[in-house]
Amino acid sequence: MNAEEKDVLLQQAYEKAAKYEFDYGACPQCVLATVQELVGGIDDATIKAVHGLAGGGGLMADGTCGALTGGLVALSAKYGRDRDKLDKGRCINNFKKCKALVERFRAEFGGVTCTELQKQFTGQTYDMWQTDQYQAFNEARGHKCADATGKVTRWVIEMMT
Repeated sequence: MNAEEKDVLLQQAYEKAAKYEFDYGACPQCVLATVQELVGGIDDATIKAVHGLAGGGGLMADGTCGALTGGLVALSAKYGRDRDKLDKGRCINNFKKCKALVERFRAEFGGVTCTELQKQFTGQTYDMWQTDQYQAFNEARGHKCADATGKVTRWVIEMMT
């Protein structure tokens, strides 16, 4: 793939993932669905498995941003240690790639948790289990979570290709 083709792929990754997140939510699934469609290596069971990681895990906002989690899962699906090699070392290359993604995310968004991003994006935090607060968050964040999802997906595909 030449540089121009890669640029087109990366822009497509950003747009597709951002649209999925804005339209459907569950940012880790949106990252993985886009990676699956554009470069492969992700199966449907993995996309299903990350659903509960949205909103910092169980919509609790305390854990890692779901978009970042989806990106880490995508990288690990390609570079992580295989099941039959658990006793063969730490597979440090994957950790290096994941570390780089976390560092880039933190530099771009000022934190890695859903709570930190809520504060960055809206100036406050929300209890996503309270319908009125979830709706207020949804309105206040606008396209910011979709942008984060698109950026993570772009960065991951850039690292994978």
